[in-house]
Amino acid sequence: MYVLAHGYVNLYINTEPVQEALIPGLPDDLALRCLAKLSHGYHGLLEAVSKRWRDLVRSHEYANYKAKQGWSGDWLFVVTERANNQWIAYDPEADNWHSLPKVPTEHEGLQHFGFSCVCVGNRLLVIGGSYGPRDTAYPRQTPVITNNLLQFDPFKKQWTRLTSMHTPRSHFACCVMSGKVYVAGGRNQSHPRGLSLAEVYDPIRDRWEELPSMPNPQMDCLGISYKGKFHVLSDQVGLAEQNPSEIFDPLKQKWRTVDDIWPFSRAMQFAVQVMGHDRVYTVVDWGESLVKTRDPVRGEWYTVGAVPPVVLPDHSRELEAFGYGFAALRHELYVLGGKVLKWEDSGAGRFDVVRLPGVRVCDPLQRPLTWREIRPMCKPSGGTILGCASLEEEYPS
Repeated sequence: MYVLAHGYVNLYINTEPVQEALIPGLPDDLALRCLAKLSHGYHGLLEAVSKRWRDLVRSHEYANYKAKQGWSGDWLFVVTERANNQWIAYDPEADNWHSLPKVPTEHEGLQHFGFSCVCVGNRLLVIGGSYGPRDTAYPRQTPVITNNLLQFDPFKKQWTRLTSMHTPRSHFACCVMSGKVYVAGGRNQSHPRGLSLAEVYDPIRDRWEELPSMPNPQMDCLGISYKGKFHVLSDQVGLAEQNPSEIFDPLKQKWRTVDDIWPFSRAMQFAVQVMGHDRVYTVVDWGESLVKTRDPVRGEWYTVGAVPPVVLPDHSRELEAFGYGFAALRHELYVLGGKVLKWEDSGAGRFDVVRLPGVRVCDPLQRPLTWREIRPMCKPSGGTILGCASLEEEYPS
């Protein structure tokens, strides 16, 4: 616009910024759809492109759109002993690890262990567990056992506190069946030798309901969903024939005690993995890490292969790892982290504990098992795996 004043021609230019398109040549609604389809492992790259892309990826509009479409992507959630309760997540599509927001807790400075973690309804749930000192050199301190339920929303990328369990418990059995979370057994200050109490959580109603008690108390136990029933596998020391399993039928609302159909439970790693409806895998650690599966018809276990030993660049011998995590995502099995003992010849000679950040993956249907290394976990993660859970995006059939 031109203005004549005092014999001068002044030029006023409209300096209002013109908002550029998210993607040149595309309407913004179509550009939003394109960007929202990218999985979470690419978000760091998206935010680095421009301020507008960064603001979009962090916006409620972006989160709500992805949630509406159900585009969660695949996630592998992990927390390790070194991470100060800091969860990390792996995106197999981007082959990238990234940290989650800090978990809200009133037990700052204490290590969280003995909890259960599952994924249901495109959310990660972290349930119960104990909080205790990280350094065992300190005077013995009674752990704080909780009934807390925390939820991580992968769309909003935030943690929230949900309705707590009726009973505080640690080291308990947990599984997901038909969109609900079942828990049983464990221990707390009132029941240090095991709980028989059980309950079920409905994530849609955010409500816990008590279930009939188990016939026998169980602690340090594992839980799996197998053929529509909740199996509680005892992990206590004892002979297999003296170590029965408890099975809950949600239709009949009844428990029954059976002879131990999971004879390797005391040597199993962090979890038993069920792939599909009845393909069950575990790692049995009896001097070597054997991958075993259970014949769904005969009920017999057989070995399908082994987890390779660890080779360190500055050590001549192969080493067996321990304390690693075991998870299933899509059609593959993951072995994560762990530790090895490395003998040091220098000086008086001693074992050094080496914490491993590496991750190995295989397809259990391909024989012999072929393992590959993927991107190692991001720092400071590594060492003993305290919890891991997988979330799979549901693709339209």
